[in-house]
Order: sequence, then C-alpha cells, then structure tokens
Amino acid sequence: MPHVEIKCFTGRTEEQKKECAERVAEIIAETLGCKTTSVSVAIKDIPEENWKEQVWDKSIVPDVQYLYKRPGYTCE
Repeated sequence: MPHVEIKCFTGRTEEQKKECAERVAEIIAETLGCKTTSVSVAIKDIPEENWKEQVWDKSIVPDVQYLYKRPGYTCE
C-alpha cells in the first residue's frame, strides 16, 4: 500500500516516467507516513483521441466522489 496509477497522453520518455514515479512515491511516503518501498506507481500512456472514452468516462466521472484533486477541464 498505496498504489497509484497515472494516466497521461503519450509522448513522455521512459526517463521522465521513472523520475515521475520516484518523486510521486517519495511524496506519498512522506505525506502518508509509509516507506517508499511500500509504494507502487504505474504510468499508462493513453492516446489523446482516446482520453474521453478510456479515462474521463471510465475513471474520472464514475469516481468523482473520490477525487481530492479534480481536473480543471471537462470532456463534454
């Protein structure tokens, strides 16, 4: 615990993804009081044209009550 899944448009390098995952893990461990070895981070590339269908409709809208940071955009 905890596990974080990051979904973003394609185009990031493996180096960027690794650095992002490390930084996210460090902040989570510090904030939630756990070890970085307990944190897992997945990063999934989603093509921009598939964002609404694969992310907005399936992850954001149904789980809006769990979002502590809501997006500043809509996919209406």
